[in-house]
Amino acid sequence: MLTASLTPACRFRHVSRSAVFLLLCGLLCLTLPGCSRNGRSVSKSSGSLSSLYAKLPTTRPVERKPVTTDTVTPQSDLSLAVGQTQGLRLQGEFQRSGLELGAPIFIRIFKESKELELWVQRGERYYLFRKYRIAHFSGDLGPKMREGDRQAPEGFYAVTPNRMNPWSDFHLAFNIGYPNQYDLEHNASGGLIMVHGKRASIGCFAMTDRIIEEIYTIADRALNAGQAAFPVHIFPFRMTPANMQRHGASPHIGFWRSLLHGYTLFELTHVPPQVHVQNSRYAFSPGRAGRNVLAPRSNMVSIQSSLQVLP
Repeated sequence: MLTASLTPACRFRHVSRSAVFLLLCGLLCLTLPGCSRNGRSVSKSSGSLSSLYAKLPTTRPVERKPVTTDTVTPQSDLSLAVGQTQGLRLQGEFQRSGLELGAPIFIRIFKESKELELWVQRGERYYLFRKYRIAHFSGDLGPKMREGDRQAPEGFYAVTPNRMNPWSDFHLAFNIGYPNQYDLEHNASGGLIMVHGKRASIGCFAMTDRIIEEIYTIADRALNAGQAAFPVHIFPFRMTPANMQRHGASPHIGFWRSLLHGYTLFELTHVPPQVHVQNSRYAFSPGRAGRNVLAPRSNMVSIQSSLQVLP
């Protein structure tokens, strides 16, 4: 053989070159995917690289970023699109009713009859624009007392611009502001009580998507036109003498009597009353058109688009 005819020095140089070549091949093999021990163990456990890649996310999570606008309320692509289409239609309806889209608004909710009333200010009074059917709310007549009781609240609340939620999983929504000062002083718990779409609710007031688009657009226009907060008053029923007598045996009758004065003031004046809490009880004074009603607590945290806001 050739190696037998080589001198010892030549054989040494030949063997050295072969050893170096084999060493380089080994190092190169270790750097290639699937050749290392870790690569072989992955292949055995997953079967193939394709099955490993299938476990990885294919897209990045969608970030909820507010759309840049000049509004005081948060905006999403959905709320802007809805506002444009609904606004064109509502502008004509408001004009035919002698009202102005963007004027201050007031909402009343009656649980027993499943009605939501939307009132709009004109001059020194508010006028009823429309009654809407509530698709669903959970619980019975009576106040909400604790988180998880599946009960929709009753009382006097207010919606500020930061309580509008255009990112809601339930189409569009606004937070009514529960718990208010009265609720807190009575140790009520829970939160994120909304008026929203999708017809389903646990503790909130659910509307159809078409109806919430209309209400949301009207509310959004009012807040962006300068209304600091629009009041939302929630009653178990229309608080007439006949209804109060009919429900006189209810364990909630004492609480309902505390709501009666606020209900009556609006019935007499068609202006939402000023609402206060004194000695852990609701107190009222006649309202004046155009003023902020039931201002929010100073430590209220704004809704941020980066948070998961439910519903």
